Amino acid sequence: MSALIAEDEILHEIDLVWLEDVSDLDYVRQSLDRLPTRRGKPAYHRDGRMVGYAVLGPGAKSSRSSGTFRRRVFWLLPHDRDTAPDGLYSSGAPAEAVDPRTLAPGTKGRKTERSEGGPPSSAMQELGITLPL
Repeated sequence: MSALIAEDEILHEIDLVWLEDVSDLDYVRQSLDRLPTRRGKPAYHRDGRMVGYAVLGPGAKSSRSSGTFRRRVFWLLPHDRDTAPDGLYSSGAPAEAVDPRTLAPGTKGRKTERSEGGPPSSAMQELGITLPL
C-alpha cells in the first residue's frame, strides 16, 4: 500500500515510465514489487492493467537472498473509477491509490480531492480541511 511505502525505499528511482496517458486518471494504485531487474517493463500478474513502473539507478542494490530489486509498479483493476465511474470507487479510492499528478521519481505521491472522487465533504468544508489539489 502507498501508505506503507517509505521515501527511503524509493530513493534510487531515476524515472517513472507511463504506459498510457495518466492525465485523465483520478488515481493509480501503486505497490512495491520484487523484480529481477532495475529497469525495463516488468511482467504483470494482477487482474486489470499496469499503467506504469519505476526505473532504478545503478545505486540500487538487489536483495542478498533473492537477487531481486524492489520497484514501484502502478496499476488499475477492472472495477476502478476509470472503467466503472459509478462503481465501488465512484467516491473515495483504494488505500494504495494516489493521484498520478503527485508522483515523481523518489516521491511516493499522495491522495488529493480529485483522487478521492470529487469535492470535499461539507464536514471538511466546515472544518476548513482541504486535501492538496
